[in-house]
Amino acid sequence: WFCGECEALGLDLRIDAMGNVFARRAGTDPDAAAVLTGSHIDSVGGKFDGSLGVIGALEVVKTLEDRDRSTDRPVEIVLWTNEERSRFAPAMLASGVWAGNYDLEWAYAREDDEGRTFGAELDRIGYKGEVPAEPTEDYHAFLELHTEQGPSLEATGSDVGVVTANTGWN
Repeated sequence: WFCGECEALGLDLRIDAMGNVFARRAGTDPDAAAVLTGSHIDSVGGKFDGSLGVIGALEVVKTLEDRDRSTDRPVEIVLWTNEERSRFAPAMLASGVWAGNYDLEWAYAREDDEGRTFGAELDRIGYKGEVPAEPTEDYHAFLELHTEQGPSLEATGSDVGVVTANTGWN
């Protein structure tokens, strides 16, 4: 569904070797670094956990298109694979390869509880992309709409929170 929506908007769609999906809307400045935004669609934090970040990012791009608004910087939506549910441990596996924290072949060899490997499952579902799982540029910023900090923000009367720690970070 996500890929179809992005194609309908004319976004440049690519799937990397870890199954991460990127959809890019060009900016007017060809030299400007892109703003990366999105999240994941697997969830352990509730039904709106990562999906909110992906659908929210898509809605921003749809709104820009509907209102015929351009941006100086490209806007690139990302949908991370195997981010939280961790069918193939560890968590943040695909974004971890993309960020250079894990080796690609090591990630492909991760097994689920039934002995299936991550690489074989990407092949099976057709999401082992040809694009290397690595940043294509130095991004200007990364924005993620997320629900997990909601109660903390409400308790402090804050509108925006900046995440400074995560269980998957060292």
